[in-house]
Amino acid sequence: MTVLEDRITMAESDNTRWLDDMFERLEKMPVPEGYKVEIVEGAVYMSPQRNAHWQIILTLIKVLMGRFGTDVQVVSDVRIDFPGYRNGLAPDVAKLRDDAAPDAKGRWSPEDVEFVAEVISKDTARNDYGPKKTSYALAEIPVYLIVDPYLGKCRLFTQPKDGDYLTDTSVTFGGEVDMTTTPLGLTLKTDDFPRD
Repeated sequence: MTVLEDRITMAESDNTRWLDDMFERLEKMPVPEGYKVEIVEGAVYMSPQRNAHWQIILTLIKVLMGRFGTDVQVVSDVRIDFPGYRNGLAPDVAKLRDDAAPDAKGRWSPEDVEFVAEVISKDTARNDYGPKKTSYALAEIPVYLIVDPYLGKCRLFTQPKDGDYLTDTSVTFGGEVDMTTTPLGLTLKTDDFPRD
C-alpha cells in the first residue's frame, strides 16, 4: 500500500467513526415522524416526506419490482456511507446488485449500488444537484435520477467519470426516461408523477 492509499484508508476510517458517532447521537434525539435524516459533507439535514414525494418513491420501487421481481434488493432512506467528506447519505431509492450483502455492521457498500434516485425537497435540493451528485459519481453509481415534483422534471445522470457524470438528460413529467442502455434496462413513464 502506498502512503497516499494509506492516508485515504485512514481518512475513510475517520469519516466512518465520525458518522457512526453522529448517527448514534441522532438516534437519541426525537426526530419528527415523517422526516428523514442524513449527513451531507458533515452537516445534518432533516427533510419532511411530503405526499407527492412518497408517491414518486413508491412508483419507482414498484417499477424496479416490476422489472427485477419482488425480491429485488431496494432500500429507501437507509444510510450508506458514500465517498467524500462525511457523507452518510440516505437515498430516497437505491437499487443494489443482486449479490450484494451488508457488512458486519449491517451496512451496504456504495460499490453494491447500481441506481440511486432522489426526489427533490425544497430545502435540500442543492444537495441533490451538488454534493450528493458528486459523491454518487465518485462512487461510480452508473445511474442517478433526480425527480423534481416542483418543476415537474426528471434529470438522468449516467456514465460517471472523475466525480461527475458525462451524460445529463432532462425529461418533463409526461415523458419517458429512457434507461434501456443502463444496468436497469428499462423505460420509466412519468405520466402519473404528482407535482408538488
